[in-house]
Amino acid sequence: QLQLVESGGGWTQPGGSLRLSCGASGFSLDYYAIGWFRQFPGKAREGVSCISSSDKMTLYADAVKGRFTVSRDNAKNTVYLYMNDLKPEDTAVYYCAAQHFPVCTHPVWDTAGYGTWGIGTLVTVSS
Repeated sequence: QLQLVESGGGWTQPGGSLRLSCGASGFSLDYYAIGWFRQFPGKAREGVSCISSSDKMTLYADAVKGRFTVSRDNAKNTVYLYMNDLKPEDTAVYYCAAQHFPVCTHPVWDTAGYGTWGIGTLVTVSS
């Protein structure tokens, strides 16, 4: 069974940092661009970041640009999202997903372009 599993969510104060991990079981992430999305209560999922299979292309939503960094370690079959200077408005459930292509392909924030999804991890930023 193909699965993605997110971990690393939790609580932090504004200005804090968290590192999310996206691991795969049942398949290799080597051949897929991986996207990170987040979902606020009552809202549709929105794109956060995307990284190509070769690690040479990374994309970020304007809301997180300069604060979040995506990377991957194909040897560990894991993709990471480093989140710095977190704000209360970053509070959401974060998901990773495998795109159908090895490069981040537009429309990159369209969830329909992604096949396998994780179950999400909650990030809470509050004082």
